[in-house]
Amino acid sequence: MINIIEDFKISELKDTKFIHPVKVTFSQNGKAKTWEAVRSHDSVAILLYHKEKEAFLLVKQFRAPVYLNDKTKTFTYELCAGLIDKNKSIEEIVIEEIDEECGYKVHIDNILKISSFYTNVGISGGRQHLYFASIDESMKIHNGGGVNDEQIELHFLPLSECDNFLFDEEKAKTPGLMFSFYWFLKNRQELGL
Repeated sequence: MINIIEDFKISELKDTKFIHPVKVTFSQNGKAKTWEAVRSHDSVAILLYHKEKEAFLLVKQFRAPVYLNDKTKTFTYELCAGLIDKNKSIEEIVIEEIDEECGYKVHIDNILKISSFYTNVGISGGRQHLYFASIDESMKIHNGGGVNDEQIELHFLPLSECDNFLFDEEKAKTPGLMFSFYWFLKNRQELGL
């Protein structure tokens, strides 16, 4: 269960580990401009479809930036995802994230690249690589939940509830998740699901 958030404070960002705030200056059409931006890692995200449950496997977790802007949102619904911050192939990172966050072992031949796109284009412009994999209970190796101090809950969303979920504005979710559902529904027959 995701814990209640307490002692939420905002302070100046100095020595950063994953993102690096910068001020960018440039000229556009002869006019000097400035922009505040963040350098960050690219990432992977994986749409997981559980064949036996006929459901998507999503992760729920607390996201401080969402809470900063809306105190009613103590968690978000997301795809299994992670940063590309290791000396491994993107596909190896995909497999590692599925294992760590969701507890399923997926073979590299069973992941399918959907597309890639840029996220947070107004602030970081990081690229996200979107993948798909089918899972079933024979692939489960542990309960998931993340590593180190991650607090990730797993959430199975039945395919039959997909439309309502997509348009439920009370549920905090990412555009990548919404796009991946569209992709799945458009390609479901070809996927044999």
